[in-house]
Amino acid sequence: MKDWQQQAIEKITATDDFHIAPFHPDKKTTGTLTWIWSVVVEGRIFVRAWNGTNGRWYQAAIAQHSGIITAAGKRYQVEFNPVHSAKLNNDIDSAYENKYRNSAYLKPMISDGPKSSTVEVILRANIPNAD
Repeated sequence: MKDWQQQAIEKITATDDFHIAPFHPDKKTTGTLTWIWSVVVEGRIFVRAWNGTNGRWYQAAIAQHSGIITAAGKRYQVEFNPVHSAKLNNDIDSAYENKYRNSAYLKPMISDGPKSSTVEVILRANIPNAD
């Protein structure tokens, strides 16, 4: 049986409803969830900031290294790790090209600015929905 993280990643792959909110410095509260494109490469989740390294959520993610995402109808506590590998970034470009091939926003998203802000999102805990 697949572990919960792999099952979650498979569901996230199939959707386009990824929202991200890094923690504030108190490590308890977050800002407003921001809708963002996500892709999966080699069973791992990656995102990029439209505004590159100047993006507010990107700067917070790098500073705090953790936050919350919502995707595929679930909430997760996550860790953020910057991507520096040129080969991995090229594979991520290909994933963006495949998933978002019909979008007018694709070309800018695989340009140098956003590419420099590529972050791996690592699932740490499933957060139960408050019903």
